[in-house]
Amino acid sequence: MNIEAFKIALEQELKDGILKYWLENTKDTKNGGFFGQISYDNQVNEKADKGSIMHARILWTFASAYNQCNDEHYLEMCDYAYDYIIKHFIDHKNGGVYWMLDYLGNKVDGKKQIYAIAFMIYAFSEYALAKGSKEALGLALELFESIEKHAFDQELNGYFEAFSEEWELMENLRLSDKDKNEKKTNNTHLHILEAYTTLYSASKSAKVGRQLRNLIIIFLDKILDQNTYHFKLFFDENWQLKSDEISYGHDIEGAWLLQEAAVALGDEALLEKVKAVAVKIADVTMAEGIAEDGAIVNEGNPSGITDTDRHWWPQVEAMVGFINAYENTQEEKYLNVAHGLWQYTQEHIINKEHGEWWWRVDENNVPNLEEDKVGPWKAPYHNGRACIEGMKRFEKIKKVQTI
Repeated sequence: MNIEAFKIALEQELKDGILKYWLENTKDTKNGGFFGQISYDNQVNEKADKGSIMHARILWTFASAYNQCNDEHYLEMCDYAYDYIIKHFIDHKNGGVYWMLDYLGNKVDGKKQIYAIAFMIYAFSEYALAKGSKEALGLALELFESIEKHAFDQELNGYFEAFSEEWELMENLRLSDKDKNEKKTNNTHLHILEAYTTLYSASKSAKVGRQLRNLIIIFLDKILDQNTYHFKLFFDENWQLKSDEISYGHDIEGAWLLQEAAVALGDEALLEKVKAVAVKIADVTMAEGIAEDGAIVNEGNPSGITDTDRHWWPQVEAMVGFINAYENTQEEKYLNVAHGLWQYTQEHIINKEHGEWWWRVDENNVPNLEEDKVGPWKAPYHNGRACIEGMKRFEKIKKVQTI
């Protein structure tokens, strides 16, 4: 395995593919912020609503890219995104973040989806690290306090999903149409975890550290199935499991994010425990979720695979997860799977004609033309982050190998 060639390929796609596309095609210079929808063939819907998650993910990605690459164009993109977010998405009256704006920047849905607030914490924390901005870090800590005050379950632990604009727990808690209407989910807890990891790195707040540690324990004790090494997905308020679906992408993404959280805390005993879990999850994902062509399939259940489509984000989240397993074990098999995922992504997921990446392709590698290239859920975060993580990790591996 040529690690240097792998790293160069990731860096090239990050800079000349993903970031270049978002810099040149997505800014709404007339109305502010970013276009709410762009199709696979670059047809812009200038009047599409603008989502909080997409805007937060753009800010996080360009801040992280600046921290890795030190390109001032990326910092300028951060400033542009940050200014729009604080003017339009922050609820300065009630706290938290609006879910959706219209194309002019007016609130159309003020609900407080904890997943979206977590992404704003993640974005503001990374931006604070890039810019040295005390204001951004202060806003991240305010949003953290909003989550802890309103969404943290003091009695049974964990975080509730969604609230009204005035912080009343909602009846419809779904993050999206495909999600179950349950009060606690793996997905939201996972993204609170990643947000608190970066917030703790930026702030070293003792309270953030305590809640980050608590999240790691929640994942180990309540969300991880100790028999199968899959992460359970949907729960009621009492942590009773309400689904049997398996999301292979969330499994392997969660494995490396859980380890990053433990690294940030600096607790060696906890880190060793999490490392062992991360490797076991990688083994199960390799055995069950990796297809013969090297791609990771979307979903399954205890009986087997239920969705063979290859979505864009699990391919590269899995790539990072397997690089992470290689770092933990030095076993080449994990690096080979990671490289296979990247080769598959280069061949079938990157939209070579129109730029950026397809949302998904089927098992015959036929792209889905109906889903957004840019939209409320489609941003440069998963693919951008995976390239950045790969670059960082290969730099670290090379240093170790030359000692």
